[in-house]
Amino acid sequence: MGRIKTAQVKRAVKKLLTQQKGKFTADFEKNKQIMTKIVHIPSKKLRNVVAGYITRQVKLQG
Repeated sequence: MGRIKTAQVKRAVKKLLTQQKGKFTADFEKNKQIMTKIVHIPSKKLRNVVAGYITRQVKLQG
């Protein structure tokens, strides 16, 4: 079983996916790079959690 994502992470990912529709891919490393250009996230760990959740959501969508 995986770790449960907080509501803050889920809200941020939902907002990013609706605003930046076609930018994110199913590749974690690319999503990390895209996020550093779009959004300022203060900690490396939080950035990785958000990028990982974005990657998972993109894979589930299609």
